[in-house]
Amino acid sequence: MENSATLQIQVHVSVGSLAMFLLKTWRSTAFGIYGYLNFTKAGFIEHSKKFNAEDMETRIDGKNCIVTGANSGIGYATAEGLASRGATVFMVCRNKERGEAALSEIQSTTGNTNVHLEVCDLSSVSDIKSFASRFSSKDLPIHVLVNNAGLLENKRVTTSEGFELNFAVNVLGTYAMTELMLPLLEKAAPDVRVITVSSGGMYTAPLTKDLQFSDSKFDGVEQYARNKRVQVALTEKWAEIYKNKGIGFYSMHPGWAETPGVAKSLPDFSNSFSGKLRTSEEGADTILWLATQPKEKLVPGAFYFDRAEAPKHLMFTATGGSHGIIDSIVDSLRSLSSLSSQS
Repeated sequence: MENSATLQIQVHVSVGSLAMFLLKTWRSTAFGIYGYLNFTKAGFIEHSKKFNAEDMETRIDGKNCIVTGANSGIGYATAEGLASRGATVFMVCRNKERGEAALSEIQSTTGNTNVHLEVCDLSSVSDIKSFASRFSSKDLPIHVLVNNAGLLENKRVTTSEGFELNFAVNVLGTYAMTELMLPLLEKAAPDVRVITVSSGGMYTAPLTKDLQFSDSKFDGVEQYARNKRVQVALTEKWAEIYKNKGIGFYSMHPGWAETPGVAKSLPDFSNSFSGKLRTSEEGADTILWLATQPKEKLVPGAFYFDRAEAPKHLMFTATGGSHGIIDSIVDSLRSLSSLSSQS
């Protein structure tokens, strides 16, 4: 009798494991096909046929913009694009030397001297709090916050504050930066928006409460996908919580761009797609579009790709229902960052 019960449990576990394996395989396959058709340079060229050129001619003189992770790749292209449209840009970078080099290049390329460097390590909540305190003393309204800083670390690395590194930068850093900037964002309402740079990788991952990937053998690529899913769900939640504050919250996917971060974190992917990846400027295109469009044109809490609202879930991937746990995730983030609710 006992053997029969044990066998039933084993069969049940085996069937469950097989189902999960098949689901994960399907998610990767669906993402691979969808990505190959849409996220490459060819996809950008195809989608750009529908772009309205006038959309990008908008000037934003006098507007204050913060871009995190702005010294290279998509962050650099975003900072440069905002500066070229007349904005006052604050580049938040971890490395002072690289930040200064990027700053001087942007000033020289755009002729805009209102570009400034703020040094802050986005993997450290205490550093973000110091930055926020320092920056708040300027008492400037912030019209655009671009949460671009991101990381894909393949090995498990723990920060000095005890957090898994990918999560610390992509999720906790993004959460803390946004929450701490709320008073300055409100000053610019209603013409204000928060744009969080997510990734198509999130299509392969449902939302999970295991924020620091403690439930199985660590997989950096999967953790990155999970982080990016949190960003999309968090953007939805922010749009709901702060709808009366006049702030627009949007997430976006830049497509597969050829950036230093991709080359370092995903060398095989970078090599196999050599020549087929987007430029950093093509990756930043939708960020700049979101930063300059009238808010009436945009959907609060939506996920954007190539200047259009995009689905948050692919068919039959069973990620849709997972967003229901976002409240508990927000509670965890608030507690881990020791921030009180601002609503």
